[in-house]
Amino acid sequence: MMKTLVRTGLILVGFFLCTGEVGQARELLGRAGLGYNAQFSNADRNGHTPAMSLKYAFAPRSALEVVAGFYSGTAGDGVVALKYCRTIRSENYVNFYFPLGLGYLTSRGTSGIEILGGLGAEFFIPGVDSVGMSFEAGLSGETISSGTGSFVLKTFGASFLNAGMHYYF
Repeated sequence: MMKTLVRTGLILVGFFLCTGEVGQARELLGRAGLGYNAQFSNADRNGHTPAMSLKYAFAPRSALEVVAGFYSGTAGDGVVALKYCRTIRSENYVNFYFPLGLGYLTSRGTSGIEILGGLGAEFFIPGVDSVGMSFEAGLSGETISSGTGSFVLKTFGASFLNAGMHYYF
C-alpha cells in the first residue's frame, strides 16, 4: 500500500511540473501571504483547530506554504506541515491549483504523518486583490501511531470558510 502511495505521489509531482498555463489571475510571484489553513486532519479533531499559514509564490506557477497550529488544552493537538501548490489554470479572479502536502500531526498523545493531494482554487474579490480565499478537495493518507500503526486513506474537502484565507503583502 505504501509503495502505491509513493508511486502515485511521484506521478502527481511529475504532472505538477509538466502541466498548467499562466493566465490573467492575480500576480502572486514574489508575494507572501499570511493566513490560516484547515486542510490537515488536525482541523477535524479536538474542537476544529486550524493552523496559521505562510504562503510564498517563488515561481510564476509555484507556491510553498508552511503550516503550523496547536491546541494546548488537556487533549493536546497540533500540526507542522509543508504544502506545495502548482497552478494549473488561471482566470481573472481565481487560480486553480494542485496542492501536495506533508504534515506531522499530534492528537491526544498520539502522533503521525499525513500526506495530502488534490485540486484547489483560490478566489480573489474584485477590488480586494490582496485577499485570497481558497478551497481544496482530494485524497489524504494518514498514519497515527496509537499502538496499532495503522494507515488510513480518506477523501477530504473544505470550503473557503474553513479551508484557507491569505492576505498577500
